[in-house]
Amino acid sequence: MSAGDPFERFAGVPGTGLVSRAVDAAVRVPSSVIRAHVDQLRRRNPEATPAQLLAILDSELLAVVQTTGGAVGGTAAIPAVGTAVAATLTAADVAAFFAAAAAYTLAVADVHGIEVDDVGRRRTLLLASLLGEDGPRAIESAGLSPTAWARVGLAAMPSTTIQRVNKVLAGRFVKKHLLRRSSLLLGRLVPFGVGAAIGVLGGRALGKGIVAQARAAFGEPPAQFPPRLRVVEGTSADAAPRLEAVADRPDLLGGPTALGGADRGGPGPGASER
Repeated sequence: MSAGDPFERFAGVPGTGLVSRAVDAAVRVPSSVIRAHVDQLRRRNPEATPAQLLAILDSELLAVVQTTGGAVGGTAAIPAVGTAVAATLTAADVAAFFAAAAAYTLAVADVHGIEVDDVGRRRTLLLASLLGEDGPRAIESAGLSPTAWARVGLAAMPSTTIQRVNKVLAGRFVKKHLLRRSSLLLGRLVPFGVGAAIGVLGGRALGKGIVAQARAAFGEPPAQFPPRLRVVEGTSADAAPRLEAVADRPDLLGGPTALGGADRGGPGPGASER
């Protein structure tokens, strides 16, 4: 586990290492990749409002999570492959799911005009979204308002507060998904084809939970696309961050994206932070 990992105190709980590594990798996708994907969607949909662009991002996330869930569930039903191989594939499925969730939540932040580079703040955003309805309750128990907390809190909380919030979120996540043993995870490994259905439907349900919590975290979408502001860390761990204007967006009607072309895919897992 990496330094400052909020899951470190749960190292003895089965599955914690897998989740910790998946979260750590997911929150390190470069901001330039998120920015490029949002700008690419705006080029493809030049008349889209922020609310309409968020709906497109919602559809992308749901397509990814239900596809990965169904693929793992289906593998368990293949003769001579079975649940042992599917269990191994589920580790990759977890990583892909967390990467998609992180890319989605950061893209939602971008649509709201907020660019977040700090790994700790990204963990807060991802873990709160993954917790579903427990996310706002965990945020509130850490002493923060659960209403549109990301839009305000991510840009105002000092690093010490972020660390405290992440410990609360990690504890809730372990209790909800690891100590109780996820029935969804086991359901994907049921042989004879049942697992595939559970994987698709379960993945979609998890994705919808992330979409709902992203909405709650940022509040209503702006009427127009706001200028992009980057959250810049304070001079000390107890100092509040500041907001810094990001250079104007590139021409949204054409030109290459940070992915190397105007019409290539969106952000993917495994990229390192800039």
